Parts: sequence; structure tokens; C-alpha cells
Amino acid sequence: MELKNRMSRDRARLAYQLRYAARNPERIVPYARRLARDTWLRARARDHVAYYRSVMRSDAARSPYGAVGTADHDRWAAIGRLQFDYLVEHGLRPSHRMLEIGCGNLRAGRLFIEHLDPGNYYGVDISPDILFAAEDTVAAYKLQDRLPHLTPVRDLRLDFLPERHFDVVHAHSVFSHSPITVVDECLAHVGRILAPGGFFDFTFNRTEGQEHHVLREDFYYRTATLVALAERHGLEARFMDDWERGNKHKQSKLRVTAG
Repeated sequence: MELKNRMSRDRARLAYQLRYAARNPERIVPYARRLARDTWLRARARDHVAYYRSVMRSDAARSPYGAVGTADHDRWAAIGRLQFDYLVEHGLRPSHRMLEIGCGNLRAGRLFIEHLDPGNYYGVDISPDILFAAEDTVAAYKLQDRLPHLTPVRDLRLDFLPERHFDVVHAHSVFSHSPITVVDECLAHVGRILAPGGFFDFTFNRTEGQEHHVLREDFYYRTATLVALAERHGLEARFMDDWERGNKHKQSKLRVTAG
């Protein structure tokens, strides 16, 4: 864990970036292309959500799997299974009503849809383009009779959803791509839609050093920052250390409940 912390601290430094480039020269050109594209998209966007929606449109046009971070289908399926198995082991039941924020092309959602009672899965995403791919996943895995709800959203205020409705809210690799203002917006409103006894699990890029971002696409936060942010909105946050043990997943996980 300490090694991971050191790596996260170093990632923000120019010296680290130069060493990384020297060790991985084949990644310099793709990085430069990504930087140029992202600079262009940021200049045209009114805020971070609009910017990242454009990023997703660009990525999804090349590959829906790559747009959610797992271009290889087998890896896509494995990461989805990892999320599903963890939630089932930690309380997800078929009778639960579940909201998945940033559902993407249903990497894990297809498994949640199959597990839950019909009509109990709600998936939202800021990218209409990736939701088109989610519809393809529903058809490919013959999940139509499970009646999943798939909805594009402008932001993470969740104000169109009913109060005290969802037993489980889940966001995998959403806050890892979000500035603190977006994280704060979500935590300010998620408590309203949580049913009594419900919980909100989310992953994030963890650092115990300097908080930073890479190209304003990948954001790194201290655990204490997110715990304090949850508490500010009347929520309790618990670090799920067993998520990191054994699964070799790069992100960390917090579970938030109503205080």
C-alpha cells in the first residue's frame, strides 16, 4: 500500500513524467495526440461534464469498450464480474432497487440486470453515445425482459429520481474522472434518493500525497478528503479495504451511508 501511495505522489511531478516517458517512449505520441484532442474539447466545453461528454463521444466512436477503459472484451467482462461479485458478497439482493451512476455500456450492468428482479436496475450516464452501446449490450445478452432503465443525465444532481428509493447506488470509475466540484454535487444529492439502510459504493483514484489530475481526465484524491466531503452532507463514509486486497484493481472504494 505504501508503494502505491508513493507512486501516486510521484505521478504529479514533472520528474516522474519524464522518467515514465523515457521508460515508455512508445506512449509519447499517443499521449501527445490525447493532449491535443483534450485541449480542443476543453476549449469548446462550458464545464467539466460537457467536456467529458465530448471525450466519451470521441472514445465511443472508436470503441465502446475502450470508452469505459477496457478495450479488450475479456478484460471488459472480467472487470464487470469483479464489480458484480463484490456487491453481491457485500449485500446486493435481487429485491433491491439499484442505481448505477456512469453505467457505460453495461460492463457490470448486464450482470446486475440479470441478478435483480425485473425493473429494479436504473443506469444513468452523461454520455448518450455510450448508452447507445448499452442498448446493444441489453440486446446481445437478451436482457430485454429484465426491463432495465437507461437514462442520459446532464449532471449528477439526480433531481429527477424519487426520494428514499434506491437500496444500492453504485459508481465505478466515475469519481476517478471527476473534479471535486462534481464529486461534491453528487454527494450533496445522493442521500436524498437512498432508501433507509441503503448504501452508495464508489471507486476513486487514491493518493495519500498531493491531490492532482492528469489532463483533467484522471483525478487523484486523499481518502480523508472524500470522507470529510461526505460528512459535510450528513453522510458516513467507510473505506472498503477488502476491495483492494487480492483483486489487483487500481482504484480504491468507499461506502457511503446516511448518517
